[in-house]
Amino acid sequence: MCGRFVLDRDSAALAGAFGIDKADLGDDDPVLSRPRYNICPTQSVVTIRMGGAGREAVPMRWGFLPHWYKTPADGPLIINARAETIAEKPAFRAACRERRCLIPASGFYEWRSSDPKPKTPFYFHAPGLPVFAFAGVWQRWAAEGHEPVDTCAIVTCNANDAMRPIHHRLPVVIEPERYGLWLGEEGKGAARLMHAVPDAFFALHEVGRAVNSARSDSSQLIEPVS
Repeated sequence: MCGRFVLDRDSAALAGAFGIDKADLGDDDPVLSRPRYNICPTQSVVTIRMGGAGREAVPMRWGFLPHWYKTPADGPLIINARAETIAEKPAFRAACRERRCLIPASGFYEWRSSDPKPKTPFYFHAPGLPVFAFAGVWQRWAAEGHEPVDTCAIVTCNANDAMRPIHHRLPVVIEPERYGLWLGEEGKGAARLMHAVPDAFFALHEVGRAVNSARSDSSQLIEPVS
């Protein structure tokens, strides 16, 4: 599972990491340019997808809306897509073939599922890798009386040994040398990328419960609990 994440890189760093034009990450767009430390479901997030001229950065709603939803609240909030069933589920099976994207992140939060409430939050990040990419799928949703909106979900898989004491699911991460394969630039074979990263990929530490509030958004959220 992935329910909150962080992206604190500037537009130049994202452009370099994903091979896109810095102009696509307009400095006047708060979604694409400013550091964010508590990105929550239904908010706009940065995504990288294939466009007519190649890779492009596009803001999307985090919360995948299947085409049969009449309103954004017409069914469950879909923020994750399970790798094991993504090719079979009606909501995702076309998207996983035709509309894959990368969702840049600097880290993410997970709550220890075995705890009584309030659960303990942990911050996961990749040492030496300032920005990485979640595997994502996207869908353009349009319904009568609503403006069209591009929506996305993060692909998840079974947890690796490092994550398992905290939670049984883990976001799928696409390695930089595989970006082209996931985005469809290099033919078929993206399905084999939907697996857990090695145990040593992420480091983690406990953080304060201020992150529980969707209104909280500061660099202090990722600081270890003293």
